[in-house]
Amino acid sequence: MTIELKPFRLALAHTFTISRESHDFQDSLVVCLSDKGHTGFGEATANGYYQITSASMAKEIEACQDHLEAHIFSHPKEFYKLLLAQKLSNFSRCALDLAAWDLYGKMLKKPLYQIWGTSLDYYPTTNYTIGIDSIENMLAKMKEKPWPIYKIKLGTQEDVAIVKALRAHTQAIFRVDANCAWSVSETLENAKELQRLGVEFIEQPLAANQWEGMKEVYENSVLPLMADESCLLPSDVAACLGHFHGINIKLTKCGGLSAALSMIAEAKSLGLKTMVGCMTESSVGISAIAQLLPQLDYVDMDGALLLKNDIAKGIQINSDASLTFPSLGGSGIELL
Repeated sequence: MTIELKPFRLALAHTFTISRESHDFQDSLVVCLSDKGHTGFGEATANGYYQITSASMAKEIEACQDHLEAHIFSHPKEFYKLLLAQKLSNFSRCALDLAAWDLYGKMLKKPLYQIWGTSLDYYPTTNYTIGIDSIENMLAKMKEKPWPIYKIKLGTQEDVAIVKALRAHTQAIFRVDANCAWSVSETLENAKELQRLGVEFIEQPLAANQWEGMKEVYENSVLPLMADESCLLPSDVAACLGHFHGINIKLTKCGGLSAALSMIAEAKSLGLKTMVGCMTESSVGISAIAQLLPQLDYVDMDGALLLKNDIAKGIQINSDASLTFPSLGGSGIELL
């Protein structure tokens, strides 16, 4: 096998703000994994919260590149075992694992969802994310992108007022994500108001380590609760039972599709709802998420829609929120 690393700086269409940070660009690393005339592509974004940069990922991969390239590729699961044995962050592992699955599917000339024994008879619609901004600007973003489901980023002193103002202009489904910004009492009070405003669920209201607080919220909230920062790894899934109603898996945080598949299976066995979320990836990362859709209850895969210009093609998210799946095998990714 050969590995090529391609760093990108992705310009966002709008400044994107959540409760703890704001940015106009997203650094990203694309891994190109080639073998037997086929190339698979994987991606992981830089993340300041987890102290991950494109350069740090490249350094990690380059340190074990010779060892990885010597591997006789047969199946992504075997390759993933090799990745687990290396000194890699989950972000670097994710980019390599996504590339391996894309490569494998292209070799078999089958999309991954078929390889995993699922079909496109049903899959959830992605939400479109509205970052924190003035109410005027948040409304403008909604009008720019009419959509059936919005995820609204919160974590301000005016959260309920924001949702109330947005609700006056659309009957779309709302989901809210506080990104760890609320207290127990805020969450319980906000949930009552948000339920009346047609919010479907609340994502990660408390800080990731506030398990006692989440138990109290879980027992008293009128809205369902989804874990994000509290559920990074396969080993975190079981702890969410009795604290959240479901989990939002991020491929970059858990280490890729291989880890996500195990997390989905465990969550389902525990009766937890399953969701996969995105960073602001290009269509490289988003197309990998799309292959998991038949296994999910919810999905947040709008990352490429938030970019000024995409760097790849694969899954196509149409203006009516429908999807056009690529004809290529694997995740169906081609770099532009």
